[in-house]
Amino acid sequence: MGILTFSINVTLDGCVDHQEGIADDETHAFFTHLMDEAGAMLWGRVTYEMMEAHWPAVARGDVEAPPALRDWAVKLQAKPKYVVSSTRTHFPWTHSHHLTGDLRTAVQQLKDATPDGVLLGSGQLATELDRMDLIDEYRLLVHPRIAGRGPRLYEGGLPSTRRLDLISAKPLRCGAVAMHYRRAR
Repeated sequence: MGILTFSINVTLDGCVDHQEGIADDETHAFFTHLMDEAGAMLWGRVTYEMMEAHWPAVARGDVEAPPALRDWAVKLQAKPKYVVSSTRTHFPWTHSHHLTGDLRTAVQQLKDATPDGVLLGSGQLATELDRMDLIDEYRLLVHPRIAGRGPRLYEGGLPSTRRLDLISAKPLRCGAVAMHYRRAR
């Protein structure tokens, strides 16, 4: 059985707006490594649509991009992508699948069927899945910024505090810190 790992960019004040983070080769390499290790991606509809609007064109070469970004886009094309949505049912991007039925059951089945683990990259969906005790690990890239606005991590709240064990903390040259936590059981 695989694990569910939640990974996202976050500012010091908890903002998870993707435009607030530092985008450089090192931060990109962090997420590339996570994607390479995972057997599948899991997103909510909003994140899927944001990714779908940009990365397929990069993979095809329709958008100018450095070689490292193009390579990442090609890898993302090949990776199984699962989407949770109650408003959309058709997901045409290569290797994309709609998770249907009971959310807890569908995600648990996905974890069970993915020995290399599932990488979750949607903040709102993470809140729902954490309420269901389905998230096993957290790989946060904490940026040295205070946004003062925007969507916040766990904005909808959780029923109780989550205890986490620190696995590693690695500072990057840009000042961001790659944090790896495991859920304390």
